Amino acid sequence: MSNSYQDVIARKSIIMKEALKMDYDQYESSGIGFDYEKMMKDSGYKFSDVRKIQLENNVGNTPLVELKRLSLYAKKFAPPGYGARIFLKDEAANISGSFKARRAAMSIHQAKKLGYKGVIAATSGNYGAAVAALAARAGLKCIIVQECYDSNGTGQPEIIEKARACEAYGAEVIQLSVGPELFYEFLKLLEETKYFNASLYSPYGIMGIETLGYEIATEMMKREQKFPEMVICTNAGGGNLTGTARGLRKANAIETRVVAASVDLTGLHMASDHDFNQKSFTTGHTGFGIPFATFPDRSDVPRSAARPLRYMDQYVLVNQGSVFFITEALAILEGLERGPAGNISLAAAFSLAQSMKEDEIIVVQESEYTGAGKHMQAQVSFAMDRGVSIKLGDPLVEKPGKNIIFPASGALLRHKELPMDQLRASYLKHYKDTDLSDQDYEYLSSELNTTVEQIKLLMEDQNESKK
Repeated sequence: MSNSYQDVIARKSIIMKEALKMDYDQYESSGIGFDYEKMMKDSGYKFSDVRKIQLENNVGNTPLVELKRLSLYAKKFAPPGYGARIFLKDEAANISGSFKARRAAMSIHQAKKLGYKGVIAATSGNYGAAVAALAARAGLKCIIVQECYDSNGTGQPEIIEKARACEAYGAEVIQLSVGPELFYEFLKLLEETKYFNASLYSPYGIMGIETLGYEIATEMMKREQKFPEMVICTNAGGGNLTGTARGLRKANAIETRVVAASVDLTGLHMASDHDFNQKSFTTGHTGFGIPFATFPDRSDVPRSAARPLRYMDQYVLVNQGSVFFITEALAILEGLERGPAGNISLAAAFSLAQSMKEDEIIVVQESEYTGAGKHMQAQVSFAMDRGVSIKLGDPLVEKPGKNIIFPASGALLRHKELPMDQLRASYLKHYKDTDLSDQDYEYLSSELNTTVEQIKLLMEDQNESKK
């Protein structure tokens, strides 16, 4: 068979079906929809099975830590009677050092169950280390494909650190420059090796994170006799939020608000050779968070199981400097040195807690390990080498790729709101020229967590804007 770019991409559905042993066609319905819940249910695993598999692999039951001193610091800037208690689910305690081990445990178990000799994942993040670690435990070969360099061969330090971690677990790491060749190389390797596609966006990956939301809800009920008022999830591809929210619902924490948080990298294009190294965050930012929320099936499987708009109550943005600021605060006030991704949610929690009552609880649902290229000092030094200026001041005027503004005081650390209807409208642009049926509208109502009437209003607005 031809290995030209066009021919390999044309075979992607066949390659994916062979690499996951999943027939996505059976979940398609007439019109635009598909049976999401049936796809999740057909995995063949009960919730109790997932917990058992994870615990056997040193995954899950991580500490839920109250950040008392950080909460007091946030309360200092809140009105009287306000300043919620902030808790952190310390996922750095998992094997491989992040919540991604929950996903990997299920993908690796499924690969082993189906008789695959190895697994492949396309990821520049913590998921690669998680897949490599769990594959090592299962005796499976592992290949991780990364976008790592710009065209000058300059590598992003956080991604290079994650490559080091993958290699430490025995994985082969293939590093590429930024651009469309990542998906092409990924497909080609799946076809050549006949390995399992340990995708972030398969049902196995999402159900692995359901235990995280479930643990938060049940432990909080045990400790405080109530569910948390709010859980904040760092949002990139959407699987983190999707799985956590589903787990909260499994524990009956249906009133808990689920909030997405991303680093605001507005103006930087993730596929740009120039912009690739002008950012200080390789995940958890708007360059992934917004596109994957508004078009979830852009992922490496035909139908993504990560569908964050189904579960999201609010979307907030923080700047790069605020995340670095809160990273320092966490270490200095709580003695916890953790990596950048979870601290995105922590920065948002610090701001949001000030508008919540002092007897309310906000949970940051993950942390990650830090060190080497993942450390904020490496990222700040790398930014300065790229001509990005470092300043103290108002973080809300930061210009991504131009400067990083640390809050001059905790009083200046503030989030920005991203209107939910703006996200929904962006999602609906994919159907602006589609004749939608009643069944389609019902599907979109579930997809976008709103009423059919609101969907129709948003579609009318789109039609008006075309005139």
